Amino acid sequence: MSRFNVSIIVPVFNEADQLTPLMNRLRLLQDRVTEIIIVDGGSDDGSFEKLSSEFQVIQAEKGRANQMNAGAAQATSTWLIFLHADTHLSPSHINDMISLASLSQWGRFDVKLDDSAWAFRIIEWFINRRSSLTSIATGDQCIFVRKRFFDELGGYASLPLMEDVEFCKRAKRQAKPVCLRKAVTTSARRWQQFGVLKTVLLMWKLRLYFWLGVSADDLAKQYR
Repeated sequence: MSRFNVSIIVPVFNEADQLTPLMNRLRLLQDRVTEIIIVDGGSDDGSFEKLSSEFQVIQAEKGRANQMNAGAAQATSTWLIFLHADTHLSPSHINDMISLASLSQWGRFDVKLDDSAWAFRIIEWFINRRSSLTSIATGDQCIFVRKRFFDELGGYASLPLMEDVEFCKRAKRQAKPVCLRKAVTTSARRWQQFGVLKTVLLMWKLRLYFWLGVSADDLAKQYR
């Protein structure tokens, strides 16, 4: 089985309860990629100590953008995949990515939420449709990008929120993304915890305010 010239970068922070299933999923990818880099943001729940030595594990300043940039700086592959700890990426996703990656400098997957309720099918449809129309992806869609292109763009801006949206805005000015219809599955826990309607309205509001120029620091306070 061929190993692709891909580095998977996984930012984690206080994910102790999620680490065992995460590492089990990552083990299924080890033989398909050059390296898997887990970047801990200074967890205080024992996450760092629980991370397996079979993966490359580094520490960085807290914040997804900072952690992903640190992982990218360590990466040695042609392609980078940024994978959230609660998103499921399979070997077949990587196969599909590689088969179409030559069409662009970067891209993303469709997303599926891990709840069977009908409301989540509607949310998924809107997320994927919006992303296809705007060429803007969120981090749970597993953004992938050529390392050289990522470096040329200066990586992710050091923002506490919307770093993925801001990166896509810059990236799409240079190259149209590959939008893979194959969906990665991600956690619906935020919608489940805070309510579907409340969460959808909050996310729409945050995105609108970001486009209107409200600082990511101010938006992050509302998101928490």
